[in-house]
Amino acid sequence: MKLDETYELYRSTCRRFAQEKIAPHVQAWEEAEEFPRELYQEAAAAGILGVGFPEELGGGGGDFLYGLIGVEELLRGGSSGIVAGLGSLGIALPPVMKMGSPEQQKRFVPPVLRGEKIAALAITEPGTGSDVAGIRTRAVRDGKDYVLSGSKMFITSGVRADTVTVLARTSEDKHQGTTFFVVEKGMPGFSVSRALKKTGWCASDTAELAFDEVRVPEANRLGEEGSGFATLMQNFQNERLALAFYGHGTAQIAYEDALAYSKERQAFGRPLAGFQVTRHKLAHMATLVTAATALNYSVAKRVVHDGEYLVGEVSMAKNFAADVAQKVCYEAVQIFGGMGFMRETRVERLSRDARLLPIGGGTTEIMNEIIAKSIGL
Repeated sequence: MKLDETYELYRSTCRRFAQEKIAPHVQAWEEAEEFPRELYQEAAAAGILGVGFPEELGGGGGDFLYGLIGVEELLRGGSSGIVAGLGSLGIALPPVMKMGSPEQQKRFVPPVLRGEKIAALAITEPGTGSDVAGIRTRAVRDGKDYVLSGSKMFITSGVRADTVTVLARTSEDKHQGTTFFVVEKGMPGFSVSRALKKTGWCASDTAELAFDEVRVPEANRLGEEGSGFATLMQNFQNERLALAFYGHGTAQIAYEDALAYSKERQAFGRPLAGFQVTRHKLAHMATLVTAATALNYSVAKRVVHDGEYLVGEVSMAKNFAADVAQKVCYEAVQIFGGMGFMRETRVERLSRDARLLPIGGGTTEIMNEIIAKSIGL
């Protein structure tokens, strides 16, 4: 979707980076289940990593729409996992920016924007899933420190993270009893319990983290005690909107690959596109992609440019785009036939990656409850 010139220049930068720095290596990185740490520094040098963050902290300035465009274009490298790994700072650093003091921002943000350190966000716990108000990881004050105990699950970039923005319970109040802390690698008691094997998003590392009486200094607490939940809800809005862009971006690439393949692949003396059933599939895929893209950009512009807090609409966009991604990827694999089931084919990877979209950042069911509430049910 065409935007103002500055957005389009950034789009071109991200697309070129995906084509030159990611696509040639994506298969090897998927099989290795990680990409080189140097890619963070290359993304920083290209002006991608710091977009949306203040220039005085080493960022590139700009608004959140730049980051969404980055998701859309970096997906062209062929791996949602790589995009998620590079983008983990996009969910880990906003609590620091919103609640952190100027000293905390200067301490934690610039090294990540330079690609020198990796940041992760730790919310989900074993047994809680989407029930974020039910987290059990605790932070108990002890003098000028907090003693942090518990575990976190499904943490993107958690294996390699140098800093982890952790939500912990500091009182029994369900919604006013959680607080954000920055936990740093090397703090005694903080460890990676295990690296998790996944169906998709393979090139990003995902971890279960353990906090065994980790002493976290008060200087690493973000904001006042009990202020975490409201910040988390805003963070979720941005994450869900980004996942909506993952959805239409994934679907767009799968559709383009299927369209090109249908014109090249010969069957029974003519290209697959010569069969009406194939043409109708592609027509429906194109319609779904166009609709999801239009909805996502409409919601994004209202959120970013007009300052609207669109809880229901963001949830609608995420659900619809996730559904579109799965449907379009399914049909793309079907058009590719046997090759669509081979790991060497991009649509195979896209189809696996798409399955996470109705789960991550709040499940389809949670989104539907939010939508129902927004329409007065």
